[in-house]
Amino acid sequence: MPERWETDRVGSALRGTNPTVLSRLPGGFAVIGDVQFLPGYCVLLTDRPGAGRLTDLPRAERLRFLGSMDLLGEAVESVCTARDPAFRRVNLEILGNTDPFLHAHVWPRYDWEGELAPRPVWLHPARRWSDPATRLSAEHDTLRATLSARISELLED
Repeated sequence: MPERWETDRVGSALRGTNPTVLSRLPGGFAVIGDVQFLPGYCVLLTDRPGAGRLTDLPRAERLRFLGSMDLLGEAVESVCTARDPAFRRVNLEILGNTDPFLHAHVWPRYDWEGELAPRPVWLHPARRWSDPATRLSAEHDTLRATLSARISELLED
């Protein structure tokens, strides 16, 4: 049985089989998040197999990764601002506590999150992370296309 793309997100992105990839960036792959309870959630994946932390990259590649994280953050902010007047800001995080590959979370934050809006996204109830209603699906195709288009525009600048 073939290996599922989720078991090797970086390798599947490199092979062109990761369906969450929005764009290839200078420092990695912009992907839309598996869950969209905060619409516009994206992740920057490293394009270097075996890189588990930022310091695994040579300094020039670190700077490309961080620059790509900035670009993805700007794209998410731009798209989410236009889509939802309750958009507050973008949170950028490189954590690495669960997945063994270098990646950065790009979380849009909204006023409608209520008391959780100013707090870490990880404090959202566990059920939100697995809710089928907010799982990435065809319902998010327009969001995906808009994010991809904005990333392309920023890459051209």
